[in-house]
Amino acid sequence: MGFERNVLLGVNIDHVATLRQQRGTRYPEPIQAALVSEQSGADAITVHLREDRRHIQERDVEIISGCIQSRLNLEMAATSEMLAIARKIRPSDCCIVPEKRDELTTEGGLDAHASVEYLKDYCAELTESSIRVSLFIDADKRQIDAAYEIGAPVIEIHTGHYADATSPEQIKSELNRIVESAEYAHQLGIQVNAGHGLDYHNVLAIASVPVIRELNIGHSIVARAIFSGLGKAVSDMKKLICQIT
Repeated sequence: MGFERNVLLGVNIDHVATLRQQRGTRYPEPIQAALVSEQSGADAITVHLREDRRHIQERDVEIISGCIQSRLNLEMAATSEMLAIARKIRPSDCCIVPEKRDELTTEGGLDAHASVEYLKDYCAELTESSIRVSLFIDADKRQIDAAYEIGAPVIEIHTGHYADATSPEQIKSELNRIVESAEYAHQLGIQVNAGHGLDYHNVLAIASVPVIRELNIGHSIVARAIFSGLGKAVSDMKKLICQIT
């Protein structure tokens, strides 16, 4: 490390709500996590309102949206129910993600290529409500071309395959795919974000990609917070991705 670069950090607080829902209590409170994260360097707060409401609840989205000073990034499936909720709450950003009821976490990127016309109309309705739209997609030029055709101003590249890679060869291959895809999207005028599976050990290579603007990170930050506190966990990640000595 040595030079400073302002990579934006979106902190995903879903798993604070996971802990609450596990016991059906009123704590821990996601809004408290959002405020602490924001005060510790987060540039945005990310929450995924799943159709099965396994962690974040609609009430959480409403309260967080009304209290934070930074941006709210609402991850959601492209359904009519979620569209209505987004248009009512009007977060700064909505990231369209694939969703399966039986998955532990999001397993891959959205197949935007297979749903161009549907997503074009869907995203247009969000845009009409002054919501910036991003598509959570794999590092794949075909998916990026679809995002461009849909008119999404932002994509979030799914970094899960990179995070799950184990051998040096696999890691290098997945990283190269991300770099090439990010540069390709940037050339098309699309803002490039990234996220999924990033932690304190693997994030620097992604944060060092010049055209990547924002990283959305949740599980590793909440996990570290158990031992160091949420404020320090967020602050440590922000310093790391901005390469601040």
